[in-house]
Amino acid sequence: MRKYLPLLFLVISFSTIAQVQFKVVDANTALPLENVRIRPENGVAQLSNTSGIVAFPGSEAQSFTFFKSGYETFSGKFAAGEHVVELAEKSLNLSEVTVTAFESERPLLEQSAAIAIVSERDFNRFNETSIVNSFNTKPGVRIEERAPASYRISIRGSSLRSPFGVRNVKVYWNEVPFTSPDGTTPLNLLDLSNIRTAEVIKGPSGSIYGAGNGGAISLNSQVLAQENRISTEYSAGSFGLNRFRLGLSQQIGAGGIEASFVSQKSDGYRDHSAMDRKVFQLGSFFPVSEKQEIRTQLLISDLNYQIPGPLNADQLAADPTQARPGSANQNSSIAQQSVFASFGHLYRFSEKTSNNTTVYLNTNDFENPFILDYKKELGFGFGGRTKFTHDTQLAGKAFRLIAGGEYQTSLTDAQNFGNRQGVADTVRFSDKLRATQGFLFQQAEWDFTEKFIFTLGLSENFSTFEIDRQIDAAGGPTGLQTRTFDPIVVPRVALNYGINSNSAIYGSVSSGFSPPTIDEVRTNEGSLNLDLEAEKGVNYEIGYRIGKGKLNLDVATYYFKLDQTITTFTNSQGVVLFRNAGSTDQKGIEAALDYAFVRNGQGFIQDLSFGTAYTGQFFTFKNYQKRADDFSGNALTGVPETTLVSRIDFRTKCGIYLNFTHQYVSELPLNDANTVYQDAYNLVNLKFGWAKTFAGKWDLEAFGGVDNLLDESYSLGNDLNPFGGRFYQPAPTRNWYGGVKVGFSF
Repeated sequence: MRKYLPLLFLVISFSTIAQVQFKVVDANTALPLENVRIRPENGVAQLSNTSGIVAFPGSEAQSFTFFKSGYETFSGKFAAGEHVVELAEKSLNLSEVTVTAFESERPLLEQSAAIAIVSERDFNRFNETSIVNSFNTKPGVRIEERAPASYRISIRGSSLRSPFGVRNVKVYWNEVPFTSPDGTTPLNLLDLSNIRTAEVIKGPSGSIYGAGNGGAISLNSQVLAQENRISTEYSAGSFGLNRFRLGLSQQIGAGGIEASFVSQKSDGYRDHSAMDRKVFQLGSFFPVSEKQEIRTQLLISDLNYQIPGPLNADQLAADPTQARPGSANQNSSIAQQSVFASFGHLYRFSEKTSNNTTVYLNTNDFENPFILDYKKELGFGFGGRTKFTHDTQLAGKAFRLIAGGEYQTSLTDAQNFGNRQGVADTVRFSDKLRATQGFLFQQAEWDFTEKFIFTLGLSENFSTFEIDRQIDAAGGPTGLQTRTFDPIVVPRVALNYGINSNSAIYGSVSSGFSPPTIDEVRTNEGSLNLDLEAEKGVNYEIGYRIGKGKLNLDVATYYFKLDQTITTFTNSQGVVLFRNAGSTDQKGIEAALDYAFVRNGQGFIQDLSFGTAYTGQFFTFKNYQKRADDFSGNALTGVPETTLVSRIDFRTKCGIYLNFTHQYVSELPLNDANTVYQDAYNLVNLKFGWAKTFAGKWDLEAFGGVDNLLDESYSLGNDLNPFGGRFYQPAPTRNWYGGVKVGFSF
């Protein structure tokens, strides 16, 4: 027996060594972290114990991924033995948060532009049926929802020419333009689950992103596939709200796929304001080699929503839930089915040179019965964006060159009929529409000292509309009419100075332009306003940022001078028309402050933080005369002078959380004459819930909330300069919601 003891001890020793053991600790405090979910490349996920320890059998090296709420996800390859893994808390520190705006992957502290980041945490603070509340916590950003799924975006007051829809703002989704070449953006085709993070670039950004004085928004839902996971959620609320989501994430080698389906319905606060949206998304990511990556996205959206229409003051006082007379009888609504597919390819020629190219195509079937007419459109579009990046040195200092281009075109069969009680009647006019837009861009970034970063950007832009009128029942001329806008060069110069490792100042001068959209040139009553000019402007800006420990401060002030400003008015038939209105002066200041009173992964109170965002917009018409009326010096229509948002977030170790938000919006003028105003209002939203992980596999969350807690009467998206005093689109009164989320990792 004794001669076998050494062999027995060897077997026992080998079996003890043949495992991977982790001790997971907080990177700042070195204290052990409990309930960290650790998923091996091959095997079943486990949770760390109260000492932060967990072990996996096996002797061969493999990859492990570490997840814990409030901490950055970490992945690494480990062989048999004992390992200490440090997890860093998720930080909002400006010196550590990297953004990709202006195609420059730098920490926000090194960016020389006003940029707002909307994170998953921002989205999760509110009812996840809409993007409105999360974006509206950022200074200078205002999204309005005139009816469920009817969005209007204002960045620094840029909604002046947007009676409906998203205009004058360039929107990207997963690196490709989601804004059509005709200048419109179907943002309502996206569910909130189709957006993981967003970057909002405020002010003219044409040097990189082309047309749009209002700025650019980059929405991202790129596939992560960090684990094999299936998840589902259900929520319900006031006014017939029901939302269901099912999602799947599957690793495939070093890449993976993600798929989701969302169905959302509501009856709406007002009469004739129901909404029904179904969205399917399928994305993939595959590293082909060390040099190549492939990305794909498929989005299929089916949207139907009713349009209650605006009310005048008497109708608002009598019953704010009523629809505009005639809206229901004429079935004023929108039905839209769309397919959007993209293919992306990244190629690294070397460590210093790379190319990123993404192409897309989309189809769109649009039907819009309205009080005055019935519109049908069937469209197809395609385009793409490519970017080359080269890192080198100039005078011994880091120097980055970026160059690329973007091209889009769309073809649309558009027909306008009479509307006979919600049914298309005889055709009034029919057009074949083509919109083409493109630009080349170049940018140089030079770190010419340890503290100074100099940026010079430039783009060359062109755009064309073709309107080929096939039928005009009124006897007007038919045939092809073309509007080609003169090629325009859009420059940007910026400088960033790092005061120290925690703070910086920046300044920039940028030019912008925004041609009219086809919907502004081709109006619903059949006229063509081909003389409408593009808006052009110059923006001067200076900003200061500090990101130190638990404190973030971001302040910017700017002056934007806009010429050929496009404004709206409504004729006696209720048709929205457009005109150039001289020039405007837009002076503003924006400030965001965030402070974490408590951020402790081990304490009972793990997170207690406060944030506030201030927007001051002092916008006026500089030179605006309409017939005998001179509106020069008046406040810019539809723009509140002051917006103040305050946030409090609270989370405990046992999983209980609370999110409180207060938003104050000052009065705002509703017509160019400044004789009608919307009153100031205070909006309070509250969300609470409980979230926990079980057995390393299951995630469970139960939540509830209330929007408009103070039961304020206000309009979230007024009509500007309307005929008949129909200014008001009443927003929902106090309303509740609640739901559950369940996830399983396998």
